[in-house]
Amino acid sequence: MKIGIIGLEKSGKTTIFNALTASDVQTNAYASSRPEPNMAVVAVADPRVDRLKEMYQPRKTTYATIECVDFVSFSSGEDKKEIFTASELALVKTADALALVLRNFHDEIVDGILGPPDPLADLETIITELVLSDLILAENRLERIEHYVKRGASTPEMEIEKKALLKVRETLEKNALISSLDLSPDEVRQLRGFRFLTEKPLMVIVNSDEERFNHSRDLLAAIQCTMPAVEFAGRFEMELSRLSPDDAREFMEDMGIETSARDRLTMLAYRLLGYITFFTVGPDEVKAWTVMKGDTAVDAAGAIHSDLARGFIRAECFSYDDLIRHGSEKALKDKGLFRLEGKSYLVQDGDIMSIRFSV
Repeated sequence: MKIGIIGLEKSGKTTIFNALTASDVQTNAYASSRPEPNMAVVAVADPRVDRLKEMYQPRKTTYATIECVDFVSFSSGEDKKEIFTASELALVKTADALALVLRNFHDEIVDGILGPPDPLADLETIITELVLSDLILAENRLERIEHYVKRGASTPEMEIEKKALLKVRETLEKNALISSLDLSPDEVRQLRGFRFLTEKPLMVIVNSDEERFNHSRDLLAAIQCTMPAVEFAGRFEMELSRLSPDDAREFMEDMGIETSARDRLTMLAYRLLGYITFFTVGPDEVKAWTVMKGDTAVDAAGAIHSDLARGFIRAECFSYDDLIRHGSEKALKDKGLFRLEGKSYLVQDGDIMSIRFSV
C-alpha cells in the first residue's frame, strides 16, 4: 500500500510524515521546499502477527507494510507554480490513496505569513488544485482524440474513451471528483491508464496543535460529510515517534491518544481502500499479506507468488479467531474447522492460508 501525503505550504505535512514513519526530516517555519519527495516504508502494527509469532516461533516474521511518500508542498495564489512537476506527478499517480494534510495549528511565524489556520478553506484549495491537474490532462487527451477523428483514424475504443473523457471534463468543470462518476465497465477500462488524481481514494489528516487537539469535533464532522478524516497532534506525535514505547504510552494517555499516528492512519487507509489481511504461518515464517475485500483464494495465491495462482489447486484455510479460541491446528482439525477451499472462495480478514498448487 502506498499513501501519498500532500498539502499546502506550511501545513505541517512533513511533520506528519515524521510522526508516521519516525523519520527525522527537517521541519521548521523557514524550511524551503525540497527538490525530491521524502519516502519511507513502515510496518503495519498487527497484534495478530505478534500472537502468531508466539505460537509458531518462526525464524522470520514479516508484517504488512505501508509506503508513505511526502510530496513537495504547493501553494495557491497568483504566483503559484504547477501543483506537481512531471516527475512528481508520475510518482503521485502510483499512490493507492492520497492523504490531504490541513493546518489546524497556530504558529506565530506561519500565521504572520499565511494568516490564521482555516482548514476548510485549505481543503477546498487542495481539491481545486487536484481537479485542475486532472482537467488539464483530460482536455489535452480530448484534443488529441479530435485530431485523430479529423484524420479519420478513430477506433471504437477511442470513441468509448472520448465519451468517458467528456463525462470526466463535465464533472471536473463543476469542481467535483472523478470518483463520484458512474462509469460503465468499458469506460473505466479506457480511463485506467490516466490514473486521475481525483479518481483516487482521498482522506484528510487534520494537523492540530496541542490546544486544539480533541476539540475539533465540528471541523471533523464537516470534513467527514465528503471524505474520511482523522486528527493528529502533529508536532506532539512527531516527538512521540522518537520515544520508547513505554515513554510514548505515558504521554499519549495524558493527551487522550489511544493509538499511534501510524496505527490510526493504517486503520483509516484499510477502511478507505477496502483492504483485508490474511496470514501464512509455519516454522520458517509468519507473514501478513494484504488483499482487497472480495478477492478470491486465487487472488491471495497470486499475492504470494504468481506460480501459486497459475497452478492453484486448493487453499487449506482456517481462521485466526478459531485458532486463538481453540489453541492449536490439531484442535481445529478435530472440530472440523480446518477447511479446503476452491478458486472462488472469498478470502476473509484473519484467514490463515496454505496454498496447494502444481506448476
